[in-house]
Amino acid sequence: MPVMNMIQAINSALDVKLAQDPDVLVFGEDVGYFGGVFRVTDGLQAKHGLTRCFDAPISEGGIIATAIGMGAYGLRPVPEIQFADYILPAFDQLVSEAARLRYRSNGEFWAPITVRSPYGGGIFGGQTHSQSPEAIFAHITGLKTVIPSTPYDAKGLLIAAIEDDDPVIFLEPKRLYNGPFDGRHDQALKTWMGEPAADVPEGHYTVPLGKAAIVRSGTDVTVLAYGTMVHVAKAGIEDAGVDAELIDLRSIVPLDIDTIVASVAKTGRCVILHEASRFGGFGGELSALVQERCFWALKSPIERVGGWDTPYPHAFEWDYFPGPARLAKALARTMENR
Repeated sequence: MPVMNMIQAINSALDVKLAQDPDVLVFGEDVGYFGGVFRVTDGLQAKHGLTRCFDAPISEGGIIATAIGMGAYGLRPVPEIQFADYILPAFDQLVSEAARLRYRSNGEFWAPITVRSPYGGGIFGGQTHSQSPEAIFAHITGLKTVIPSTPYDAKGLLIAAIEDDDPVIFLEPKRLYNGPFDGRHDQALKTWMGEPAADVPEGHYTVPLGKAAIVRSGTDVTVLAYGTMVHVAKAGIEDAGVDAELIDLRSIVPLDIDTIVASVAKTGRCVILHEASRFGGFGGELSALVQERCFWALKSPIERVGGWDTPYPHAFEWDYFPGPARLAKALARTMENR
């Protein structure tokens, strides 16, 4: 089984689908000849041709509108938005067209598009290259939102997303492109430390959308995370010294609420971790769902750990990120009620 980092795994997923399905197209800013700013689409144009992997103008609204038209026509486009921060000019197309097309046309048309985009911080990109907007997409009924945390999941989830008939927002954590990581960073180098890659099958396989993974079994407390924060959670749990059950959501829409409820019913405690700003983040929805379904099982208040409630602080990026120490404190608080 080949060893791949997340960049290579996503590239492999696109390669597999381009070879397997003539209706799959990959396009976006700099994704063709150049191979993408993070080299995720490197070599795809040379292998599959100019009509299957090609560059688009700097027009996010135009890219997504074109993809919706392609999908309605019967193709399965995979447009890339160079950074998730840039997706807002296309928000109207995603909300008013892609998410509603199947319902508005009574099933006559749909938009089987997969919008790939790097998201989150870790590259000193400042306020226009580092945001985590997943909660915005999760609020839009008709869109699916997927966030992998490992190379294996990235490939399997992306293939599943491309094969899905609904529009999918596929957010790729930039800090994990060369990971997975152990959730810690070197304060001097400001880099995440860990193993560079993982075993990933070479051919076609899928990881089902809407199915969470239990990364670590435990009995004391349930920790919910996704993307980069899964690895931060591992480190924070180790520092806190608690027997925590760690769940990687993998997709936030659809959400595997059954796995969450079963875990919280067992542990009686819940801590939610995400990189986005805490206020209005997806953790609020998770907290409400857990409270509604597990109220009588809870032994302590639900804890949420997120980024600061400020515009993205370029100069204080590594302080903004929820780290193992911040999670460990939340775990300690929730364990006070035994």
